[in-house]
Amino acid sequence: MSKIVSLCKRRGFVYPGSEIYGGLANTFDFGPLGVELANNIKNDWWKNFVQDRTNIYGLDGGILMNSKVWKASGHTEEFIDVLVECKKCHKRFRMDQLEGKKSCLECNGEFTEPKKFAPMFKTFIGPVENSSSVTYLRPETAQAIFVNFKNIIDSFHPKLPFGIAQMGKAFRNEITLGNFIFRKLEFEQMEIEYFIREKDWKNSFEKWKKEMEKWIVSLGVKKKNLRWREHKKDELSHYSKRTEDIEYNFPFGGFKELYGLAYRFDFDLKQHSEKSKEDLKYTDLETNEKFFPHVIEPSFGLERTMLTILLDAYHEEKVKGEKRIVLKLKPGIAPIKVAVFPLLANKPKLVRKAKEVYDIVKKNFLTAWDDRGNIGKRYYAQDEAGTPYCLTIDFDTLKDDAVTVRDRDTMKQERIKIKELVDYLKKQLK
Repeated sequence: MSKIVSLCKRRGFVYPGSEIYGGLANTFDFGPLGVELANNIKNDWWKNFVQDRTNIYGLDGGILMNSKVWKASGHTEEFIDVLVECKKCHKRFRMDQLEGKKSCLECNGEFTEPKKFAPMFKTFIGPVENSSSVTYLRPETAQAIFVNFKNIIDSFHPKLPFGIAQMGKAFRNEITLGNFIFRKLEFEQMEIEYFIREKDWKNSFEKWKKEMEKWIVSLGVKKKNLRWREHKKDELSHYSKRTEDIEYNFPFGGFKELYGLAYRFDFDLKQHSEKSKEDLKYTDLETNEKFFPHVIEPSFGLERTMLTILLDAYHEEKVKGEKRIVLKLKPGIAPIKVAVFPLLANKPKLVRKAKEVYDIVKKNFLTAWDDRGNIGKRYYAQDEAGTPYCLTIDFDTLKDDAVTVRDRDTMKQERIKIKELVDYLKKQLK
């Protein structure tokens, strides 16, 4: 993990939050490459799960919602963690993560008595801070979907089965922090609520297990590092009849949750219908039957997706006795697709020609320009950034109008004519 954390800061993927003021535990900022990687992951998820499907509808719900939403959903009463504190070092731990241990994991000190802790961030709307102005930063994105269920029905009249999907920030005041971006106070979810008839829930559940695993593997994560684990009865959330996690073999503590898949039965729509007094039943237009659909919820986390991709892409190797670090990212999600170098930065003709090539290529791909230091160091810097292809403009380019194209993974080089360059790169990057 220390190697990944170091690379992420060095190459501009992830920076510690509020760093110049000593930081703020478990907050992070995405740097230029992190923003691109995150956007590429989200775009791929949205295309795969929303745009390429005829029965999934997109939504962008608000972070702030009426506090009655969280009461109806059970969060204000059921969304509770139980914590203990070490009397010696004063570190706090969630009871469910101690796995039966009776003393502090850090110093072996004695624990305090367990106490309840609500992990939702509370805030107030308006200038007066009283009970009537209380609301919360959402701890999940799902409730905006249930609250807008009737709107989607009225606007689009979808037939079952269908889903509503959204991506967005969620906030949890976590007790146990750490492990880089694995657990953050604010994080981004990518979720679907898939509405079905009750009799179809088992088939839908198995279908979504395959879909979730297929997607993360398509981004370059090795299948051997993944496994499914079903929640025991005492682990299930108040809204779930069955939950399974797809877990990844992290370098800290082995297999831990990557994504969750829950069968929420008809809990949410029933609750919101009862508490809001709005009829949230679905009407089958062919039979006129009215009922509350059941729900399968595939839930993905952006930061954990990023972390697993970075871990699986990270490689170290020796090249002529020198260590080379390379991120073997799938080209589709690599932050930068192509880098352009003049062989020498102090030769105006080479720089001019390289700028011409850069202007051609950047119209089609996110392209980096680098003229610092020797060419070998520039290659290695782009390897660490995960850039699939580097283009070098040398003295031969001035004669034959071709550039040297270097492949990130194999380090093989070939000469390609400038006029053929865009088509060549499109084919390779595809």
